[in-house]
This record gives sequence, C-alpha cells and structure tokens, in this order.
Amino acid sequence: MIKKVFVSGCFDMLHSGHVEFFRQAAQYGDVYVALGSDKTVFDLKGRETVNDENERAFMVKSVSWVKDAFVSSGSGILDFENELREIHPDYFVVNADGHLTEKRDLCHALGIEYIILERKPYEGLEARSTTSLRGRNYLPYRIDLAGGWLDQPFVSKHYPGAVVTISLEPTLDFNERSGMASSTRRHAQELWGVKIPPGNYEKLAKILFSFDNPPGTKIISGSQDSIGLVFPGLAYASYENNYWPSRIEHRLDEPLLRFVENALYLVSLGPRYPDFDVLSDTTIDRAGARALADAADGHWDAILNQDIVAFGHTMREGFEAQVAMFPHMMNDRVSALIAEFRDRALGWKLSGAGGGGYLILVSEKPILNAVRVLARRESE
Repeated sequence: MIKKVFVSGCFDMLHSGHVEFFRQAAQYGDVYVALGSDKTVFDLKGRETVNDENERAFMVKSVSWVKDAFVSSGSGILDFENELREIHPDYFVVNADGHLTEKRDLCHALGIEYIILERKPYEGLEARSTTSLRGRNYLPYRIDLAGGWLDQPFVSKHYPGAVVTISLEPTLDFNERSGMASSTRRHAQELWGVKIPPGNYEKLAKILFSFDNPPGTKIISGSQDSIGLVFPGLAYASYENNYWPSRIEHRLDEPLLRFVENALYLVSLGPRYPDFDVLSDTTIDRAGARALADAADGHWDAILNQDIVAFGHTMREGFEAQVAMFPHMMNDRVSALIAEFRDRALGWKLSGAGGGGYLILVSEKPILNAVRVLARRESE
C-alpha cells in the first residue's frame, strides 16, 4: 500500500527548489500539498503573493511528484490542521527552515511521523528561493543579542545600559513580526530601496529612526532596530534615559563576527500573535534595569574575549532580566521550547519582545534543524 505524505507552504513563484522538495518528499509516498491561502500568507509574511491561491494550487498540482494540492481552510501557522486530520498521512515533511515545534507536536499527537529535510538544490542546479526570484533585497536584518529594552527611556531612566546588536545578511526571509527589525526594514526599503546607501553609519541610522518614528508616533520603535540594520557587524549602543544612545561602539573584527555567527542557532516560533501585548503587567525598576545592563556588559566582554560559555550565560541572564520586567515575554509555548534545548544550549533568549519570532540558542555543538545566520560585513 502506497503511503501518504503531507507538506504545507506558500509555494509562490514555483521554482526548481520547490520541485526538488516535492521530489524528495515523494520518496516517502504520495505527496499531498496544503497551500496557505492568500490571506494567511499576507497575515504571516506581511506581503501579498505574486500568484493567487487558485493559480498556485493549479501549478503545484501539475507537478508530477505531487498527488494532489489544495488551499488550506484554516489560518495561522497551523492553517492546514483540518486537512491534515482528514487525510491523516503517514508522514509530514518540512524543510529545515519550515520546521516549527507546533507542527511536530501536532503530528506526534496524531501519530504522524515528522520528517525534516535539508534544503538543497537538485544536482547540477543552482539554489533557488522565492526571495531571490522576487529580486534580491540586500537590506539586512538584526538580532539584539543582549540589553534589549534599554533603548527605551522608560527602562534606561531607571539605570543606564547598552544594547548589543548584530547585523545579519538576508540569507532567508525571516518571519514577519518576529523581533528581527522586519518592520523597520520595510521602512528602510521605502526610504532607500533594496540596499542601505553609503555614508556615515550613525547619520544614516538616525535618518531611518526618524523615518520609522514620525511625529505623533505613540509607541516608539527603539533605535536599536535602526542601528542594528545600518551598522554592519556588531554594535554596542549605550543608553541613558534617551531614545538615541550617548555612544556607539562598533566592531567589524572578522574573528568576532565568526565567533558570534558560529555560536548562534535559531528555532522558529512563528510570527507573534496580532493581539500580543508585552507592555501589560510590567514591573520596571532600578534592580531590573541594572540586571539587564550588567548582563549586556558581560555579554559584550564575552564577545570581545570570544568566550562562548560566558556568551551563553550572559545571554540567558539578560533574557531572565527582561522577563522579570516584561513577564508576558514568557509563556507556556516558550517555556516548553526552552526546556527542550536546556541541556544542549549554553544560553538562550527570544528575538525581540517575544510572543513569537525565534528562540535564539548559544551552543558549542550543532543543533539539528536550527536556522543559522551570517553576520553582515563592511558595506561596499
């Protein structure tokens, strides 16, 4: 009896990478493809599809490796759940960058084997992605490694401290609403197109920060977003009860960049929920702000000394200081994921303000199926 294989995704602008994924999945049996609706794709990725859901379903269903294709009836990251339960396949197959613990846990609950494939092109072909076919966007992303929230005066007024950021090459489409400065990145694209222009980094970051927060903005997007995008490499920005740092230390040393990118592993939580409110039930005081500032200073020292154990421990200490002040950053979903990696990681934190995004892990040993990052070097 031929077994059933279930896959899900957007599959917009069908290309050889998609077809190769279907081919690999078909080695396990008949492939059933659940496509995200146009609305679901927009809600999750913050952009409209090039091809609408009916055209995408028609094209995917025409691929010889695919048994059937259809538009999922649900919404969100598990929009395919109704169809998954109805088809009840033997296998659910994902690429590494499409892996989510919610998908895996749902499969385990339904008795479906969950398989993660490495994304790679068919032999002799170049690697393809929808992002590359849309036209290369060279605008970076950023991770706040430690000290996040101190770029807000309502935190740094209690105790001054630094935010440590690393600028990332856009090697993949990081999830929208994931704390990787994706909204500020969209504003950068409005301002400059697909590449940050040459010029003084601090001046450019100030321009982007101002454009990101026009007069009348009620909730200010912290300047660490603009700094982390514009400054290549690593930045240590010191805040003292102001939206802009009093000084920025900038490092582009190749050994430091390699050290950080080799230590980081990202596990996707999916985008944050629309009604997520991290600013409720907060306890922001001097003790909490100082703990966050001390952790950020220790984290920067760990980078400069290339001490991976201290790098992991100070990341965790900074995250714990954040959660003490902003308790909604932590929930059962995040707690369960941390517990899964606790024995394998030296430290962890969430990208951005939590509620979704990525669990960022520090480890000396490879973490299977995690997303890797590439630090952005000096601009041309």
